[in-house]
Amino acid sequence: MESTISASQLSELQKLIPKEELLTGAALCEKYGGDKWYAHRTPDAVVMARSAGTVSEVLKFANRHRIPVTPRGAGYGYVGGCVPVQGGIVLSVEKMNRILEISTADFIARVQPGVKTAELQNRVAAKGLFYPPDPASRDDCSLGGNIATNAGGPKCLKYGVTRDYVLGMEVVLPCGTITRLGSRTHKNKTGFDLSRFFVGSEGMLGIVTEATLKLLPMPAYRSGLSIGFATMKDAARAIREVFAHGYLPAALELADEFTLAAARKRTGNSALEGCNAHIILELDGHEKSVRSEIRELVKILEELPRLWIQKAIGPENIESLWALRREFSFSLRDTGLKKLNEDITVPRGSLEKLFSFTSKLQKKYRIPVACFGHAGDGNIHVNLMLDMEDPEQVEKSELALDELFTGIVAMGGVVTGEHGIGLAKKPWWEVATNAETRELHRRIKDALDPNHILNPGKFL
Repeated sequence: MESTISASQLSELQKLIPKEELLTGAALCEKYGGDKWYAHRTPDAVVMARSAGTVSEVLKFANRHRIPVTPRGAGYGYVGGCVPVQGGIVLSVEKMNRILEISTADFIARVQPGVKTAELQNRVAAKGLFYPPDPASRDDCSLGGNIATNAGGPKCLKYGVTRDYVLGMEVVLPCGTITRLGSRTHKNKTGFDLSRFFVGSEGMLGIVTEATLKLLPMPAYRSGLSIGFATMKDAARAIREVFAHGYLPAALELADEFTLAAARKRTGNSALEGCNAHIILELDGHEKSVRSEIRELVKILEELPRLWIQKAIGPENIESLWALRREFSFSLRDTGLKKLNEDITVPRGSLEKLFSFTSKLQKKYRIPVACFGHAGDGNIHVNLMLDMEDPEQVEKSELALDELFTGIVAMGGVVTGEHGIGLAKKPWWEVATNAETRELHRRIKDALDPNHILNPGKFL
């Protein structure tokens, strides 16, 4: 593709940016052209920023010359959000990877955007603190990417998503201005809540170069249950009963028949034989109360149709339950089918309706559907499993996706719960939003980025 940066502009950029922070040439830039989705374009240049000052200089330069800039964290997104579809510059923050402060007095952490999520969680845990947002890719994804997509994870049922932990940030605007928003206090009503305004903006409004994140005391004790069911209807009933009896689990995960069959084959777990629905439930708190609540929940669930209940008492034992959950994605990959991972969310009371709907989709289009995810908040990963050597399946997949997203919106749900719109869901942006909402997005984009240099080619 034709370069969007002229030779003279590239020469100017080389004078602005330290040599060790600038990559040029297709061979060096190629790896920065995509994420975990299938789209890819090699950028004309990559800036490996090490400071907010470098980010500012790049944006001033790009704004002056109307050159596209695509922000990039760890590149672990699932919707093509960091694909530089119009070429130009990829601005990577992976080298800005320092934890600047962990305060046990203020219960905050100050971090640069390239810090891996698991690294922060481990560092604060060593001090008896807790950072709850836990996307499945937490070992690999960065906090900057989490902020850009408002990432969640299993524990967002009880503790909330990334947005709920952002107290303040340093952000570089498209014009190159560096500004600080929010504070290190846990309550703040000074003007608009601008720091959280940038959360979930998918790199289109500014580039976060530092974040102040809220921390919690680490729960003293954890225990959980693994429950197998013959039908998804039985599992949905069990979920209703958990909430009806006044329990709010730290996490409540659900998997369907296709996912469990794949996991059975990968792990050799005989308990999954004949299991068509499965729940993992975690409680946390003080040991005495957690042990008591687990006993009470077992009594409640034993009154319901189920195949088996497995208890995991204590923090060490519960990790065995999550080990199975972490195998689900790998198990689906083992099938050899192409996994189209759609992170739809429906109202919590619509889970049965969702699984009935996806079952009908599977039969109508003859495409296997694997569903698993965060049942407690209705965020289920609906995976279309494509045989790429079957042209009929490939051809029908767009129709199936269109019916999936249209049906989810009709249920009062949304087309993405945590991955974002990016490129993957761009065709359904107008299905997911009304005209007034789209116009408001455009007006905000025009106000902050009038030259539309930041992450162009996505849903705005």
